[in-house]
Amino acid sequence: MDERYDVVVVGGGPAGLSGALMLGRARRSVLVVDAGAPRNAPAAHAHGMLTRDGTPPLELLAAGRAEVARYGVHVEPGEVLAVHQEDGTFTVELADGRSVVARAVLSATGLVDELPDVAGVADRWGTDVLHCPYCHGWEVRDRAVVIVGTNPMAAHAALLWRQWTADVTLVRHTAPALAPEDVERLAATGVRLVDDRATAVDGPSGDLTIRLASGSALRAGAVVVGTRTVARAEHLAPLGLHPVPLLVDGHEIGRAVPADPTGATTLPGVWVAGNVTDLRATVVVSAAAGATAGAQVNAWLVMQDAESAVARAEGRAHEPGHGHAHGHGADGGRHVDPTSGIELPDELAGMFAPDFWEERYAGARQWSGRPNGTLVDEVGELPPGRALDVAAGEGGDAVWLAQRGWHVTATDWAAGGLARGERTAAEHGVADRVTWRQADITSDDGWDDEPYDLVTSHYLHLPPTQRPAAVARMASLVRPGGTLLVVGHHAADLATSMRRPHVPELFADADEVAALLDPAQWEVVTAEARPRDAVDPEGRPVVLHDAILRARRR
Repeated sequence: MDERYDVVVVGGGPAGLSGALMLGRARRSVLVVDAGAPRNAPAAHAHGMLTRDGTPPLELLAAGRAEVARYGVHVEPGEVLAVHQEDGTFTVELADGRSVVARAVLSATGLVDELPDVAGVADRWGTDVLHCPYCHGWEVRDRAVVIVGTNPMAAHAALLWRQWTADVTLVRHTAPALAPEDVERLAATGVRLVDDRATAVDGPSGDLTIRLASGSALRAGAVVVGTRTVARAEHLAPLGLHPVPLLVDGHEIGRAVPADPTGATTLPGVWVAGNVTDLRATVVVSAAAGATAGAQVNAWLVMQDAESAVARAEGRAHEPGHGHAHGHGADGGRHVDPTSGIELPDELAGMFAPDFWEERYAGARQWSGRPNGTLVDEVGELPPGRALDVAAGEGGDAVWLAQRGWHVTATDWAAGGLARGERTAAEHGVADRVTWRQADITSDDGWDDEPYDLVTSHYLHLPPTQRPAAVARMASLVRPGGTLLVVGHHAADLATSMRRPHVPELFADADEVAALLDPAQWEVVTAEARPRDAVDPEGRPVVLHDAILRARRR
């Protein structure tokens, strides 16, 4: 077997095989590594796929493997543990101990459904316990359907299923309280609402009993549950690509790897397709996404080959992967940052170095000077002590803390921001309570301080390669019993009209930060995506979310 390929496709489902088909027909050398655990394996048939409606899922995949083999695509069973980028190519580590090398990677690993903790649900998943009316609605039409609510989409799900049957009951279970307008819609369309929790599903297939916490029971021909869906993407973590939360009304319903409509991630050479990036995609949608991504991968490789040919003609070397930004147009508007290794818009070039911020603070515009609202909410009741403000910027947080009796050390990369903060502290009469220091939290140099009662950082967005060192340094500077507060913009904001750099790697959620702390030394007090009202640059109201981690050192 050739251990070097143009493309390695991770995942042999509809998305992965469709991408491999496009690439094989483009005369690319392709390896598909298939773990053999498709999401829809429990289902008897796959539906909604034109000319193949009702085909058993495993039969559909077997036909797909036979098709791609005709074009020289090699499909093998196995699991990809990790993907690393080295010298413009990708090393793909396999569970059998081998590694293969690829010029590009297409990840189509799907997702995992996290089922509600109701006895009998897991055993009947994909047969009597369903989730998608477009996949299963026709098969259970006119039967009694009981929906077990788990998220803010519960009322919407009930209204959808009403299209296939007039006998729909929504058990609220763990779903948030319904809005009055939702209750009104359900009542008007004949959907029964039961404010109770489901505890078990039993009985013969097609004649189910749903047992409730109150002791009562419901009969149904099918049960529908809302699952939390999480992309299988652990193998992409070494590349700095992680699933980000998908929020509905502030409630996380799943996590997916961000990508543009072609499947391009922010890392040149890496694409994603199917449920790993689109949690709602059906079989046919996943297949279409795989075909789109496969064509885009080939087009990118064509440009890489052309750039290499030009470089050879000119007698110079071409650096693979860096000559043509994919997924964002070919206008040169993005480039790979040498410090972080991730693709950034040109206006953010150099943002991981002090000079970038010195230029920002040299401008006439000054930020609000007000403290961050989360700091006020989380720290306002703490007794004053010694505080460290990391990435203090112009010092609004540091001055607010000093006004409340804290002795503060305010640090930042940029001396310009610190100088503004120092002037503000003097204007507010707290200059003697704030020490201003130019320092880099990702470095070990200059951090021999006595421990602090509070270490706080707001909106310090670092690449994944630098984040662990920064969090470890901040954690080490908190005394036992002290507080660590780390706040960042949430990746969900990228879907709003608020201007945020479309670089998902920079937006770690609270759980990712918490995972960097030693649970033996830390008690996590708060780890959430907290909504707040804001106004976008055009003056329109928008709801943003902050990723908030507050932890106490044991």
